[in-house]
Amino acid sequence: MKKLFKSKWFIALIVLLVLAAGAVLSLLPGSPVKKILQPVQLISSPAQSLVKKAGDTITDFWSAITDGIAIREENQALKEQIADLRYQLTQNEEAALRYEELKDALHIKDMFSNYEIYGASILSRESDEWFSTIRLNAGANDGIALEEGNSYPVLDVEMNLVGRVIETSDNESRVLPLLHEGFAVAGKVNEVNGATFMVLGDAELKRYGLCLVTDIDSDVHLEPGMEIVTSGDGGLFPEGIPIGVIESVDNSNPLEITATLRPYSQIGKLEDVFIMIPYVEEETEETTETTAAG
Repeated sequence: MKKLFKSKWFIALIVLLVLAAGAVLSLLPGSPVKKILQPVQLISSPAQSLVKKAGDTITDFWSAITDGIAIREENQALKEQIADLRYQLTQNEEAALRYEELKDALHIKDMFSNYEIYGASILSRESDEWFSTIRLNAGANDGIALEEGNSYPVLDVEMNLVGRVIETSDNESRVLPLLHEGFAVAGKVNEVNGATFMVLGDAELKRYGLCLVTDIDSDVHLEPGMEIVTSGDGGLFPEGIPIGVIESVDNSNPLEITATLRPYSQIGKLEDVFIMIPYVEEETEETTETTAAG
């Protein structure tokens, strides 16, 4: 029995029971226990208040942390929404540009009704001091099959001459631009019965974005600002494709008058081009049989 009274657990249980009984008795009206506990309450009230304030402070601190996390997550979500909206806006702008380009392609088709028009995008530009070609993302699988010894004109979206196709694979094409020293096209002044001559790529002038104009007759009057278009001579390029404007004229040698031409097409800024392929009339069975009988 003495060991029981000395046990800490027993003492603690007795204290809890006494406190519980006191709490119950203090609730009764006129209970003397309430008066006895008033000094204890006077001492414990400040402690309770301090504990409550500490609890409120901890709660406010935790709320601030959670609110901050929520705000950061919300800001991140808003940033992603803004980025998505900007992307959609860019896509819409590009779609509008593509639409305009398609309209221009229809103009090309209307103007050159004997040609099929194929659109292509530029993949890359291979260039150095001596060599430059343009790779396109369209080839034989897209209907641009190049036969040996043949070539096709290439225009920009404003119908200006860019160059000509010189090689095709299944999914790509290579274009020789008009600034290349291997390029040549017959041109003329853009007027009725305009004088004709040759427009060539030149290794030196290419550095300045210019072409060379040669084979100019001595009685032909050229001056800066004149518009030059393809003459149609040679059969590769149809007549009337805009090439550029005369930049300067050199009349110092009457036997060899030359000029420089600045192309309309800004090759370094191009993203899309159009390839012109002439229609090939298919022989009907009747025509074939007639020819065979003859």
